[in-house]
This record gives sequence, C-alpha cells and structure tokens, in this order.
Amino acid sequence: MAEIGKRIRIERIMHRDSRNMVIIPMDHGMSDGPIRGVIDIADSINKVAEGGANAILMQKGMVYHGHRGYGHDVGLIVHMSASTSLGPDPNDKVLVCKVEEAMKMGADAVSIHVNIGSETEAEQLKKLGSVAEQCDEWGIPLLSMMYPRGKNITNPHDPQMVAHAARVGAELGSDVIKTVYTGDVDSFREVVDGCPVPVVIAGGPKTETDQEFLEMISGAMEAGARGVAIGRNVFQHPDPIKMTNAITQIVHHKMSVEEALQTLK
Repeated sequence: MAEIGKRIRIERIMHRDSRNMVIIPMDHGMSDGPIRGVIDIADSINKVAEGGANAILMQKGMVYHGHRGYGHDVGLIVHMSASTSLGPDPNDKVLVCKVEEAMKMGADAVSIHVNIGSETEAEQLKKLGSVAEQCDEWGIPLLSMMYPRGKNITNPHDPQMVAHAARVGAELGSDVIKTVYTGDVDSFREVVDGCPVPVVIAGGPKTETDQEFLEMISGAMEAGARGVAIGRNVFQHPDPIKMTNAITQIVHHKMSVEEALQTLK
C-alpha cells in the first residue's frame, strides 16, 4: 500500500507528461529571515502557481500562512531541516519536523538537507537514513538536498564532489535529489549518470541576467536533470509568473533559451 501511496504523491509534484519537476522552494525565511519575495508568502505562492510550478517547498510553520484556497493548485513539499545564517555552524542541519506531522498538514512530499563534508555530516546522514525509512513506511516521497559543504570543501561545484553527494542521497533511500549545477553539461551528466534517482538543480545565488539563469537550466536538462528546485531567482524576479512559465517551457516542453526569453517580454 505504501508503494502506491508514494507513486500517487510523487505524481502531484511533477508534470504528468514530461515526468519532470518545477519546484519553487520558499524556505528562505528560516536561514535568511524575511527576505524580499517570501514576506507575503501566499501572494508569492499564487504567482508561481499561476506560472505553472508543480510544487512549492516550505517550512511547516508557513503552510498555514501560505495556504490560499484559491488560484491554481500546486503540490506541497514540507521541509524538515533547519539552520540559520546567524548560528555558529550554518552547515549543521537539524530536524525540526516529523514525517507524520508533515502528512497531517497535507504534504505531498517531504524534504531534508544534508551537507556532505560538514563537521556534523555523520549525524545528518543518520537522520537522512531514519527519515527515508519513515517515508517508505508512510508512502511519502523524500526529496534530499545534497550539497558538498564544509571547511575542507574549497569548490562546492566540483563535479566529483557533487556526484558523490548526490549518490549518497540515493544510497540512503531518497526519491529525488536536489543539488548544485556543476557549470557545464558534460560534468553534470556525470552527476546524473551516477545517481539512480531523479536529480533536480538548485538555483544558488541570484544570477546577473535572465539569460544566464535560463542557460543553466537548459544545460542541466540537456545533461539529464529531471527539473529544478529554484527559489530566489524566481520569487525575487520582477515578474515571478513569467519567469516560472519560462522555466516550465524549458523543463517540460524542451523550449530553447532564446524562445524562453521571448516569453519574459
């Protein structure tokens, strides 16, 4: 029963034809505070839903504030990890939610963040393994944010490190992996090839231009990614509706970057 439950729920956070995902994380208030784009979170959710996002991702306390009861439907992923930029070690992610708790709030999936190379890597891996077991028990998909981050990680976009981090998430039972783009198609293809579950890319810091941003997404898709999980470059864009739509055109409909840029005008 749990297996069909997981299958049904994961289809709620993806496009049923392309089988790809456009996920907009809005959990930034935890790490960075009330930054632009997540202050009125219901309004931001409404805009990306109108633009065609498949799911939004947020901390448990924001589910109530983000629920609209109007507009386009959108999948819900409840994030279970937390740390702040003010803490002594922002790379130390702790669990702040339970799988059952997320399900009670209507979650279609849950997510957890693990920093490979951090000083608390061992404890984070232990939590990931435990959460993956609970997700299998309850039939709810698990998205794992897997990043090379720590005092000895000099290049967090190093292809070998990113591939290792992604593989660790799959090894411990994740259903979807979110990780950083390595910068080019060939190196990111190695990340995707080394990970037996779908990989989606993070957005990272806000990019300088729309073209640079969309080229990153196009490159990731060419390498075999199954979509994106990108926040600031969407909800802080001057027109989040159009930007979300441009992303969906690349991710779901294989539109070129040049064509996608035209949809922003």
